[in-house]
Amino acid sequence: MRNIKMTISYDGTSYCGFQIQPNQVTIQGKLEEAVRILTGEQVKITSSGRTDAGVHARGQVINYTTNSRIPIDRWCLALNSRLPDDITVHSAEEAPLDFHARHGAREKTYRYSIQRSKWPDVFQQKLRLHHPAPLDVEAMRRALLRLEGEHDFTSFCSTRTSVESHVRTIYSTSVDYVPEPMIADGEAGVIHIYITGNGFLYNMVRIIVGTLIEVGSGKRAESEMSDILAARDRSLAGPTAMPHGLTLWEVKYD
Repeated sequence: MRNIKMTISYDGTSYCGFQIQPNQVTIQGKLEEAVRILTGEQVKITSSGRTDAGVHARGQVINYTTNSRIPIDRWCLALNSRLPDDITVHSAEEAPLDFHARHGAREKTYRYSIQRSKWPDVFQQKLRLHHPAPLDVEAMRRALLRLEGEHDFTSFCSTRTSVESHVRTIYSTSVDYVPEPMIADGEAGVIHIYITGNGFLYNMVRIIVGTLIEVGSGKRAESEMSDILAARDRSLAGPTAMPHGLTLWEVKYD
C-alpha cells in the first residue's frame, strides 16, 4: 500500500465545490474518476480543505492510498492526461502511510482578489470580484490587522457551521494593491487580500472580505472590526463575498 500526496490547482467555476455530492460535478469526483481510469481502483481522496462551489485553488493538497506500482514521477503526467483542463496536478510524492492532507496541515493561506475598476476585466472576471466604486485600501489593511491572533470567529462564520469550537488563529494578513494603468480609469487596480491561519470556518474568509469591503467603502469604521469580533454575532458582520474571488493559495505542513 502506498500513500500518494499531490499538490493541485483548479478553476472552481464549473464545479459544485471540492467534496463529492450526489448528482453534482465536483473536484474530488473528477480526481477519483481519473485515478480509477488510470489504475482501476476506487480510491477515496482526502484534501487539505473542502473549497465551496465556485472557489479556486492554487496549492490544494490531497492524498490517497493505492496499490498501484506506477512510478511516482509518472503520476502527474498520467493523471493530467485524464483530467479536464481546469484541474492540474503539479507535484506528486510518496508520503508516509499516516500522512493526512487535512489533519496534518499546519497553516493555510487564502487569497481574495477584487477588481477595482469602473468596468470588469473580461479576462479575469471568473477569478476576481468586480467592485466599480473606490475602496480605501489603507483602512481595509488596518481593519484586517485587528483579526490577527487567536480569537473566537463566531461573528465571521456561517450560522450553518457545525464545528464545536469557533476559535482559530490568524498568523498574518496583508492587503496588496496592484495598479492597472492600461485601464481607462484613474483608480483602476487589483486588490489582493491574503489571510494565513491554522484553520478556517465555513465562509470565514468570504465574510471577512465582505466586511472589509464595507470598511473600504466608508460604510463602517475600521475600529468596528474589533467590536464585531468581540460580539460573536454573525448578524453584526458584513455580507458573504461572492465565491469566485477566493483562492486557496497555499498549504504548509511540518
